[in-house]
Amino acid sequence: MHSESPAGADRCPCRSGESFEQCCGPRLDGTRPAPTAETLMRSRYTAFAVGDTAYLLASWHPRTRPRQLELDPGQRWMFLEIVRTQAGGPFDDNGVVEFRAHYRSAAGRGVLHECSRFARVEGAWRYLDGDVEM
Repeated sequence: MHSESPAGADRCPCRSGESFEQCCGPRLDGTRPAPTAETLMRSRYTAFAVGDTAYLLASWHPRTRPRQLELDPGQRWMFLEIVRTQAGGPFDDNGVVEFRAHYRSAAGRGVLHECSRFARVEGAWRYLDGDVEM
């Protein structure tokens, strides 16, 4: 992991306003699946922020999942902005979440802007792919 996971009562890294234990914590530990594409997106951002590659791989669609994933230990995820969502609700099978993830690296500050596509696999939301702008 890049950094330690937040303590349960700490504010969640995805900036939902909830505590980690009420927000992304149960997603990352597998006790509560994401009910929407946006919730899965937020939990994946949190997984990037804390370096949880196992969760990132598990929440990836099997058709597009890489064999392995290495995160840049020098990159620190600062905050997440959800720009828009399209479908991806509790009764949808597909959804899109556009977001901006702000980070800091040795090269300075940056923003990852992506329109991510999500699909349900056996009832669970999975990250399919996305169009990225750096």
